[in-house]
Amino acid sequence: MNRLISLCFPMLLAACSTAPDSRPWLTYRIDIRQGNMVTQKMVAQLKPGLTRDQVRFLLGTPLVADVFHADRWDYVYRFQPGRLGAETEQRHLVIFFENDKLARVGGDVLASNASSDTSSQSVPRVIDIAPAGQSAN
Repeated sequence: MNRLISLCFPMLLAACSTAPDSRPWLTYRIDIRQGNMVTQKMVAQLKPGLTRDQVRFLLGTPLVADVFHADRWDYVYRFQPGRLGAETEQRHLVIFFENDKLARVGGDVLASNASSDTSSQSVPRVIDIAPAGQSAN
């Protein structure tokens, strides 16, 4: 009986160790979210002249605050789905301040009313936020 166990145990152990490699669909992979998730609704609430604290309240603390560019905040987001073959989503929003007030917003997450382009693909761009009653370029 001991011989039978000693012969079968290594074979069973070897079979278990190769199962994930031969069947990747049996491996569970989690979704990985990194950074600040900023939605178009959140960006639509931004108005020119908001203070840094007001922007932080609306969007959260920026992921990147560069000491060499104190008037620029970067909000970066990356989502990598766990399922095989799914595309990774990346977003980048840049906030520019002048005299500690919000001046411009850039990146690929913009308010839906700030863009006249209705294409489905996001294109990074910088826009000026105009006060109410004026048009933004």
